Amino acid sequence: MPSDRLLRIHSAEFQAMAERVLRVTRLTSRLNVLPFEDEAGKAELLEQILGRPLPPSVTIYPPFYTDHGLNLDLAERVFINQNCTFLDYAGIRLGERVMVGPKVTFITGGHPVDPEERRLYLTGAPIDVAENVWIGAGATILPGVSIGRDAVIAAGAVVADDVPPASLVTGGKATVKREW
Repeated sequence: MPSDRLLRIHSAEFQAMAERVLRVTRLTSRLNVLPFEDEAGKAELLEQILGRPLPPSVTIYPPFYTDHGLNLDLAERVFINQNCTFLDYAGIRLGERVMVGPKVTFITGGHPVDPEERRLYLTGAPIDVAENVWIGAGATILPGVSIGRDAVIAAGAVVADDVPPASLVTGGKATVKREW
Protein backbone atom coordinates (compact mmCIF):
# COMPACT_ATOMS: atom_id res chain seq x y z
CA MET A 1 0.00 0.00 0.00
CA PRO A 2 1.32 3.48 -0.78
CA SER A 3 2.74 5.49 2.11
CA ASP A 4 2.01 9.12 3.02
CA ARG A 5 2.02 11.25 -0.12
CA LEU A 6 2.34 14.82 -1.29
CA LEU A 7 1.41 15.18 -4.96
CA ARG A 8 1.80 18.40 -6.92
CA ILE A 9 -1.51 19.10 -8.64
CA HIS A 10 0.04 20.48 -11.82
CA SER A 11 2.15 17.41 -12.61
CA ALA A 12 2.14 14.45 -14.98
CA GLU A 13 1.47 12.05 -12.08
CA PHE A 14 -1.59 14.06 -11.02
CA GLN A 15 -2.85 14.14 -14.62
CA ALA A 16 -2.53 10.36 -14.87
CA MET A 17 -4.42 9.97 -11.60
CA ALA A 18 -7.14 12.37 -12.80
CA GLU A 19 -7.57 10.28 -15.97
CA ARG A 20 -7.91 7.12 -13.85
CA VAL A 21 -10.54 8.85 -11.69
CA LEU A 22 -12.59 9.71 -14.78
CA ARG A 23 -12.37 6.11 -16.05
CA VAL A 24 -13.38 4.66 -12.68
CA THR A 25 -16.22 7.17 -12.32
CA ARG A 26 -17.61 5.96 -15.65
CA LEU A 27 -17.25 2.32 -14.53
CA THR A 28 -18.93 2.88 -11.16
CA SER A 29 -21.75 4.75 -12.90
CA ARG A 30 -22.38 1.64 -15.00
CA LEU A 31 -22.06 -0.67 -11.98
CA ASN A 32 -24.59 1.30 -9.98
CA VAL A 33 -27.38 0.95 -12.55
CA LEU A 34 -27.10 -2.81 -13.13
CA PRO A 35 -29.96 -5.00 -11.94
CA PHE A 36 -29.13 -6.27 -8.44
CA GLU A 37 -29.18 -9.90 -9.60
CA ASP A 38 -26.68 -9.34 -12.45
CA GLU A 39 -23.78 -11.01 -10.63
CA ALA A 40 -21.70 -11.53 -13.81
CA GLY A 41 -22.05 -7.87 -14.83
CA LYS A 42 -21.11 -6.67 -11.33
CA ALA A 43 -18.10 -9.01 -11.21
CA GLU A 44 -16.86 -7.81 -14.61
CA LEU A 45 -17.14 -4.12 -13.73
CA LEU A 46 -15.61 -4.58 -10.27
CA GLU A 47 -12.65 -6.38 -11.86
CA GLN A 48 -12.09 -3.37 -14.14
CA ILE A 49 -12.47 -0.96 -11.22
CA LEU A 50 -10.15 -2.87 -8.86
CA GLY A 51 -7.70 -4.08 -11.51
CA ARG A 52 -8.18 -7.70 -10.38
CA PRO A 53 -11.07 -10.07 -9.70
CA LEU A 54 -13.03 -9.53 -6.50
CA PRO A 55 -12.37 -12.38 -4.04
CA PRO A 56 -15.36 -14.74 -4.24
CA SER A 57 -16.21 -14.36 -0.55
CA VAL A 58 -16.34 -10.53 -0.72
CA THR A 59 -19.76 -8.89 -0.93
CA ILE A 60 -20.31 -5.38 -2.27
CA TYR A 61 -23.85 -4.02 -2.50
CA PRO A 62 -24.18 -1.18 -5.00
CA PRO A 63 -24.36 1.69 -5.19
CA PHE A 64 -20.60 1.65 -4.64
CA TYR A 65 -18.20 4.52 -5.24
CA THR A 66 -14.44 4.74 -5.55
CA ASP A 67 -12.24 7.29 -7.23
CA HIS A 68 -9.23 5.15 -8.09
CA GLY A 69 -9.94 1.49 -7.34
CA LEU A 70 -6.42 0.15 -7.84
CA ASN A 71 -5.41 1.01 -4.27
CA LEU A 72 -8.30 -0.82 -2.62
CA ASP A 73 -7.25 -4.10 -0.99
CA LEU A 74 -10.15 -6.30 0.19
CA ALA A 75 -9.41 -9.49 2.14
CA GLU A 76 -11.65 -12.56 2.33
CA ARG A 77 -15.19 -12.32 3.73
CA VAL A 78 -15.38 -8.52 3.62
CA PHE A 79 -18.93 -7.16 3.49
CA ILE A 80 -19.63 -3.66 2.11
CA ASN A 81 -23.20 -2.41 2.32
CA GLN A 82 -24.91 0.09 0.01
CA ASN A 83 -23.83 3.64 -0.77
CA CYS A 84 -20.24 3.42 0.49
CA THR A 85 -17.44 5.61 -0.83
CA PHE A 86 -13.77 4.61 -0.98
CA LEU A 87 -11.46 7.48 -1.98
CA ASP A 88 -8.42 5.22 -2.23
CA TYR A 89 -5.75 7.51 -3.72
CA ALA A 90 -3.27 6.64 -0.93
CA GLY A 91 -4.51 3.08 -0.31
CA ILE A 92 -7.21 1.37 1.74
CA ARG A 93 -6.86 -2.13 3.19
CA LEU A 94 -9.77 -4.00 4.75
CA GLY A 95 -8.77 -7.15 6.65
CA GLU A 96 -10.69 -10.42 6.77
CA ARG A 97 -14.29 -10.36 8.01
CA VAL A 98 -14.57 -6.56 8.05
CA MET A 99 -18.20 -5.41 7.91
CA VAL A 100 -18.94 -1.96 6.50
CA GLY A 101 -22.39 -0.44 7.08
CA PRO A 102 -24.28 1.70 4.56
CA LYS A 103 -23.05 5.19 3.67
CA VAL A 104 -19.58 4.70 5.17
CA THR A 105 -16.87 6.93 3.67
CA PHE A 106 -13.14 6.21 3.57
CA ILE A 107 -11.01 9.22 2.55
CA THR A 108 -7.25 8.88 1.97
CA GLY A 109 -6.67 12.19 0.17
CA GLY A 110 -6.83 15.81 1.22
CA HIS A 111 -5.08 19.14 0.84
CA PRO A 112 -2.62 21.10 2.98
CA VAL A 113 -4.19 23.35 5.62
CA ASP A 114 -2.03 26.30 4.53
CA PRO A 115 -4.17 28.42 2.14
CA GLU A 116 -1.17 29.14 -0.12
CA GLU A 117 -0.47 25.43 -0.66
CA ARG A 118 -4.08 24.17 -0.70
CA ARG A 119 -4.55 24.44 -4.47
CA LEU A 120 -1.01 23.29 -5.28
CA TYR A 121 -0.86 19.87 -3.61
CA LEU A 122 -2.89 16.78 -2.87
CA THR A 123 -1.96 15.05 0.37
CA GLY A 124 -2.65 11.45 1.21
CA ALA A 125 -2.15 8.76 3.80
CA PRO A 126 -3.35 5.13 3.74
CA ILE A 127 -6.15 3.64 5.82
CA ASP A 128 -5.62 0.20 7.35
CA VAL A 129 -8.51 -1.75 8.89
CA ALA A 130 -7.55 -4.97 10.71
CA GLU A 131 -9.55 -8.19 10.88
CA ASN A 132 -13.09 -8.52 12.23
CA VAL A 133 -13.82 -4.78 12.47
CA TRP A 134 -17.40 -3.51 12.28
CA ILE A 135 -17.95 -0.01 10.89
CA GLY A 136 -21.43 1.39 11.49
CA ALA A 137 -23.64 3.30 9.08
CA GLY A 138 -22.51 6.76 8.03
CA ALA A 139 -19.07 6.60 9.67
CA THR A 140 -16.22 8.54 8.08
CA ILE A 141 -12.64 7.23 8.23
CA LEU A 142 -10.01 9.91 7.52
CA PRO A 143 -6.49 9.70 5.98
CA GLY A 144 -3.78 7.84 7.86
CA VAL A 145 -6.07 5.99 10.28
CA SER A 146 -5.38 2.43 11.42
CA ILE A 147 -8.20 0.51 13.07
CA GLY A 148 -7.24 -2.44 15.29
CA ARG A 149 -8.65 -5.95 15.20
CA ASP A 150 -12.18 -6.50 16.59
CA ALA A 151 -12.86 -2.75 16.98
CA VAL A 152 -16.33 -1.28 16.46
CA ILE A 153 -16.84 2.13 14.89
CA ALA A 154 -20.27 3.46 15.87
CA ALA A 155 -22.71 4.84 13.31
CA GLY A 156 -21.91 8.43 12.37
CA ALA A 157 -18.46 8.45 13.98
CA VAL A 158 -15.73 10.54 12.38
CA VAL A 159 -12.45 8.69 12.88
CA ALA A 160 -9.38 10.93 12.63
CA ASP A 161 -7.04 9.01 14.96
CA ASP A 162 -5.90 5.40 15.23
CA VAL A 163 -8.28 3.01 16.96
CA PRO A 164 -6.90 0.38 19.37
CA PRO A 165 -7.91 -3.27 18.96
CA ALA A 166 -11.14 -4.45 20.64
CA SER A 167 -12.45 -0.95 21.32
CA LEU A 168 -15.62 1.03 20.62
CA VAL A 169 -15.31 4.45 18.96
CA THR A 170 -18.21 6.92 18.94
CA GLY A 171 -18.80 10.57 18.19
CA GLY A 172 -18.77 13.02 15.38
CA LYS A 173 -18.64 16.41 17.05
CA ALA A 174 -16.35 18.85 15.28
CA THR A 175 -14.13 21.11 17.41
CA VAL A 176 -12.10 24.18 16.50
CA LYS A 177 -8.41 23.30 16.76
CA ARG A 178 -6.94 26.61 15.66
CA GLU A 179 -7.81 29.80 13.85
CA TRP A 180 -5.90 31.88 11.36
